[in-house]
Amino acid sequence: MQQSNRYKIAVYAISKNEARFAKRWMHTMREADVVIVADTGSTDDTVSLLREAGAEVHRIQVTPWRFDNARNESLRLVPDDIDICVCTDLDEVWEEGWRSRLERNWREGTTRMLYAFTHGQPGQDTVYTWFWKEKIHTRHGYRWVRPVHEVLEYIGKGEERSIRSDQLRLYHDPDPNKSRSQYLPLLEQSVREFPEDDRNMHYLGREYMYHGRWDECIATLQQHLAMPQARWADERSASMRFISRAYKASEQWQEATRWLYRAIAEAPYLREPYTEMAQLAYHTRNWPAVYHMVEEALRISTRPDTYMQEDFCWDATLYDLGALACYELGLLHKACEFAREATERSPDDSRLSHNYALIQSRLP
Repeated sequence: MQQSNRYKIAVYAISKNEARFAKRWMHTMREADVVIVADTGSTDDTVSLLREAGAEVHRIQVTPWRFDNARNESLRLVPDDIDICVCTDLDEVWEEGWRSRLERNWREGTTRMLYAFTHGQPGQDTVYTWFWKEKIHTRHGYRWVRPVHEVLEYIGKGEERSIRSDQLRLYHDPDPNKSRSQYLPLLEQSVREFPEDDRNMHYLGREYMYHGRWDECIATLQQHLAMPQARWADERSASMRFISRAYKASEQWQEATRWLYRAIAEAPYLREPYTEMAQLAYHTRNWPAVYHMVEEALRISTRPDTYMQEDFCWDATLYDLGALACYELGLLHKACEFAREATERSPDDSRLSHNYALIQSRLP
């Protein structure tokens, strides 16, 4: 671990069966003065690998399981004389030099720092959204709350003082096969404990969607939309899109369409509702609507830095849909433009390449 002339910095985390990430994580966290891990029951080599790399690992039990209790236990293990705490997960990776950038940007009196967060790995081009995370904080004055999708709550004296820096960049590169089955009961518990938390109500409705529980998805997200504190238009639009997906799954096309129009009206500056409307129109073979929605989506050229963004709105999807619609409408030159852009954005997709060649062969 490296020593700092200005601040004592600790990284803390929880772990369970993270052997595949342990060495990589320790390599990127090594800039801290101390790395502390609360292991919640690993049966693989996580603990030994972390200790070999220099981490201080404690085995803990959290029963019944809650993420907030586990994180509070890990925070409790951080020495009292630490100035700055950095909470990360083992499938996350900092850019090299993160500590020096943290120290340059930290100001006396700061209690929390927001930093840039995305998916992927450092040094690789990312097509994913960057958004703000806020898990760097002072040693005292904070606690974790919520059974899942846990958040840091300020409980210190005086006013909380937050700063942000996009010079600190953290990447999330998770295990795609890791189960999220525990999320649903924890979200249900969270909503019971905090019924006025509109964000968790949205998360619960989204989780019902992931599990294909369509009726509960619709009812929960409608409840989210009815909450007076649910004012963030991006999130409200997402709830409306997810309701539409639930109706689409049961082939209730009219209701699905109605909710997407509401999603567009709620956040007309986002690509997502237009893109999903284009996809819905594709399923009903409404080619003029597909073309129109593709054009409307592409008018939005700036990708906002919120977690509500969907990657399929910024890859080849819109151009693929535009090519298909224009081909069916007899607009072959425009179809060719769309198809060319789609292949450039996804050069390994053989279907897109085949479509592009086919459209080219039909040009007059």
